[in-house]
Amino acid sequence: MKILFLTFYYEPDLSAGSFRNTSLFKELLNHLNDDDELEVITTHPNRYDSFKAEAKDKEEIKEGVVVNRIKIPEHGSGIIGQVKSYKEFYFKALNLTKNKNYDLVYASSSRLFTAYLGAKIARKKKAKLYLDIRDIFRETITDLYKNKIINLGLNLVLKPIENYTFGRAGHINLVSKGFKSYFKNYKKVKYSFFTNGIDELFLSLTTIYTVEKKDEVKTIVYGGNIGEGQGLDLIIPDIAKKLSETHKFQIIGDGGARAKLEERLKANNVENVEMIGPVSRNELIDYYQKADYLFLHLNRHKAFERVLPSKLFEYGTFNKPIIAGVDGYAKEFLKENMSNLILFEPTNTEELYNKLMNYIYKNEERIEFKKNFNREEINKRMTESIISFGND
Repeated sequence: MKILFLTFYYEPDLSAGSFRNTSLFKELLNHLNDDDELEVITTHPNRYDSFKAEAKDKEEIKEGVVVNRIKIPEHGSGIIGQVKSYKEFYFKALNLTKNKNYDLVYASSSRLFTAYLGAKIARKKKAKLYLDIRDIFRETITDLYKNKIINLGLNLVLKPIENYTFGRAGHINLVSKGFKSYFKNYKKVKYSFFTNGIDELFLSLTTIYTVEKKDEVKTIVYGGNIGEGQGLDLIIPDIAKKLSETHKFQIIGDGGARAKLEERLKANNVENVEMIGPVSRNELIDYYQKADYLFLHLNRHKAFERVLPSKLFEYGTFNKPIIAGVDGYAKEFLKENMSNLILFEPTNTEELYNKLMNYIYKNEERIEFKKNFNREEINKRMTESIISFGND
């Protein structure tokens, strides 16, 4: 079987999509027969303009297995820049596959267009299409832009692309069960729900317990993307100001809304928030280990009530209390699968402040959570699903 593996993000890039797809690719290698071929088409590291990592244009893993990386322009996380980047990826990927044949196309996509690329190639090559959907792009983008004229234009463009893409697939994996109702019209597709998971790097950590010292300033850490979806500018400046005597924040990462957050911090004279650029996973783990609390927040948009942030799977491996401003499916998932939580409504500073002040500090290892969401086990089941689909 000849498999094409499409993912916009891949190691050594820093992103949830990179971690998910790199580990899945490695598991797929264990299931290939001698006459199988596997080709990855991805990009050079580009998730953050402030993070650079070297990688080869073409990396031959072994006979019949190759990783092709496409250079794309820097995009700074802005919409226009991202469109240009995806356009570059799209046409160069088509060129790379022009004279090749595939039996199965796997495409992992958070912003629809990698999935659309997979659908186009699968149609041209008469190949089966397996999609891994990590976000619902059309719903998210139209929810963020409230202008009716802009939304009308976006829907006119994106709805046909979405129908073509999902309608072409034979199997769709949804990383969140919150997405399920959105796909109800695509009845001929087989569905699975393989979530994100916890990497061995996190599972192998030695548990470090934090002893609360009443008079010491507590550290609250957030690590990840700083975009409109996270809405950190709507919560961090206000809550940090209220906690200026008792807590400090470390915000680690980059993204399209970082400047907005920094401007609000400066305008409000907030001095207990430290902004740190993207770091390696090992460095990030060190920040997590030293933290008193781990922080997560999603903006107040209807679309985000469906999502299940991959960050939760990292946070859950630590014994620290998790502060989470989420709603919808993410909130349900946390209540069902995790303990030692401080949950609050997104952007609700007063609720967060009151809950944090009334919280009795404790460390608690989440043994069952780590067992149930081991990335290696999830990848094994997903790989079996992909291989089975390809062989049907």
